[in-house]
Amino acid sequence: MAEKNVWFITGASRGMGIDIAQAALAAGHSVVATGRDASRVARAIGEHKNLLSVGLDVTDAAAAEAAVTTAVERFGRIDVLVNNAGNFYAGFFETVSPEQFRAQMETNFFGPLNVTRAVLPVMRGQRSGQILTVTSTAGFVGGSFSSAYAASKFALEGWMESLSVEVAPFGIEAMAVEPGFFRTELLVEGSSTIWPELKIEDYAEETASTIAFWKSMNGQQGGDPAKLAAALVTLSDGGSLPARFVAGADAMDAIEQKQAAVQQQIEANRELSASLTFDA
Repeated sequence: MAEKNVWFITGASRGMGIDIAQAALAAGHSVVATGRDASRVARAIGEHKNLLSVGLDVTDAAAAEAAVTTAVERFGRIDVLVNNAGNFYAGFFETVSPEQFRAQMETNFFGPLNVTRAVLPVMRGQRSGQILTVTSTAGFVGGSFSSAYAASKFALEGWMESLSVEVAPFGIEAMAVEPGFFRTELLVEGSSTIWPELKIEDYAEETASTIAFWKSMNGQQGGDPAKLAAALVTLSDGGSLPARFVAGADAMDAIEQKQAAVQQQIEANRELSASLTFDA
């Protein structure tokens, strides 16, 4: 990795993407910051000589290719890709419409695939690079009212774990970032959070109370996104990425509980599981 790198960041017009871009710039790196509206990205991050703002809808594969071409034309390389763009389709499974569920997967899962597919030829040519993909604690621990979101993030986790092995021979590292609750715009209604379309009486009362809970959490999350952004720059600059970064005390607690529960489930049926081989 070069001492001063070129970062390519998606979802940089709001939330954590802004903080990541600003942290990378503050560390002396160059940044290609992308979002659906390039002018909004530039306003959000602020003027900087090493900043290039580019319009990009991550669900558009052709737009991803064009954005990468623009980045390389300006800076000559891409060293760090941050797949950060995403949203939250909230709701119980039966109340999230099929169209909403597919839209969730298009943005949170297929979007990062589009961008990474466009960036990888550049990194392979360099024989170096880093891919940082923001998943979620919900990519490790599923929960009520987040079936679509968790599905998209679980998919990212499996993809990243496999991708890291595939690209390692080319000097490329991949790291999944699993944040807990950070004070970003993820829970802003109509911005990053979309409520369920379908009305089912059996879920009506719980849906109303859960939406009220999520709304009350906005702006109260314990995690500081600026500190997370700084941590990502520190990890990147360290030169050797871990396979995953569990970000936040709440994330560590939830994931440790899940791991303990899975181990208990293995032990509870160890003999039955071990008995499933062919008899000698």
